Amino acid sequence: MRRLLAWGFVVAYLAFPGLARAGRVAIFYYPWYGTPLHDGGWLHWNQNGHRPPRDIYSRYFPATGPYSSTDPSVLKRQMAEIAAAGVNEVIISWWGKGSPEDVRLPLVLAAVRRSHLQPAIHLEPYPGRSPASVAQDLPYLASLGIRDVYVYHPRDFAASDWTPVTSQKPAGMRLFAGTELVGFAADAGFDGFYTYDFVDYGGGKFIRLCAEAHAHGLLCEPSVGPGYNGVRAGEASLSRARRDGRTYDDLWKAALAARPDGVTITSFNEWGEGTQIEPAAVRRGYLSYDGSWGLHGAAAETAYLTRTAYWTARFQALQ
Repeated sequence: MRRLLAWGFVVAYLAFPGLARAGRVAIFYYPWYGTPLHDGGWLHWNQNGHRPPRDIYSRYFPATGPYSSTDPSVLKRQMAEIAAAGVNEVIISWWGKGSPEDVRLPLVLAAVRRSHLQPAIHLEPYPGRSPASVAQDLPYLASLGIRDVYVYHPRDFAASDWTPVTSQKPAGMRLFAGTELVGFAADAGFDGFYTYDFVDYGGGKFIRLCAEAHAHGLLCEPSVGPGYNGVRAGEASLSRARRDGRTYDDLWKAALAARPDGVTITSFNEWGEGTQIEPAAVRRGYLSYDGSWGLHGAAAETAYLTRTAYWTARFQALQ
């Protein structure tokens, strides 16, 4: 049944090719998962003493079970799901040269492009990261065909520290600051901003933030997400309930009302923080998507991807 539903989802995408051309929608993607079969051991699924494959560090359980980000069949399936949801760009978490995410990057880039998606980079605060090291990272990423780079936690440094980087970035590259302080992004010379955190920086601020961004000549890409629960990953007990899909809908409505240049989705598969929209199974001891938008059982597993296709089509209609 699950395969039939997945195939029906892809057929719907092919039947309505406009979904693939929706106004700029990007999604944060994490290539850091590993299994003994593909990687010689469990990676991320076993954080905080959890014991995969039955016990994982997420409050949700993947519909396909814990997987490896180096498994070509997993990457193919994930990118097909992202494309079918009308998303344009995949923002790949990257932790610097030589990191496991860097080693996997060529494999992920190939999968992204085979699904006719645009790859981007989420430049994480890797050990030793500085504006000077980022200045060296950018030409390397540009050589891989990366156009958009989203800089997480840019306020670890002063705006003046970023101006030598942003003023000398590779031709055609755009840099986005992960911050709600639009003035900081403008002073630092970024091309735009995104919020990532939809718990602290929710929909009530989107109209003001986009207005400020446009007044500064910046691109506005607020972040929407389904909910947050990172207890099993060892994060703070603060959470944001999914409310059977209403949280996701409310954030999308707020984003579209702000007339943004793009919308960023947090996230496709950050399972530890519970922000994922990747298909999740109903499993004892775990939360699920069951009941979302009135869907149950196998249909609920892909509820968030299906709803994303709805919202990306709505966003396209505004362009």
